[in-house]
Amino acid sequence: MSARPAAKVITVSDGVAGGTREDRSGAALAELLQGSGFEIAERRVIPDGAQEVAAALEVAAAGFAGLIVTTGGTGFGPRDETPEGTKGVLEREAPGMAEAMRLANPLGRLSRATAGTRGEALIVNVPGSAAGAVECLRAIIDVVPHALELLAGGHPH
Repeated sequence: MSARPAAKVITVSDGVAGGTREDRSGAALAELLQGSGFEIAERRVIPDGAQEVAAALEVAAAGFAGLIVTTGGTGFGPRDETPEGTKGVLEREAPGMAEAMRLANPLGRLSRATAGTRGEALIVNVPGSAAGAVECLRAIIDVVPHALELLAGGHPH
């Protein structure tokens, strides 16, 4: 595994994809990841919807060893289907990570976000607000390098 783990950020938002909103959460996540020693391998924007999320995650995870963070679509809105799309591509769930992110803020109780693995990729969903996205990722970022090392077949403990 390289000295700097790789990360991809996928913004899930009809508004950002349609050009009517700025991708503040994607930018905030990229900044946090870079400041935490990650190399940003990709940033992309897709519209809301389970099928769109599943397709984007399948492509992003193919042959990729690193962290994939989706931002947006984790709430109760009619188009908030990121967890459904994510669960469709996960090989194994990581409920402890999703739980830790939910505990970061009282509003976390409204999150339907999930986390898990596909191949050597660790996939996590965070909220679409920049503050919520950063807060949730900060709740787990300390254990992500260890998780990625384990996924790559390492035995760091």
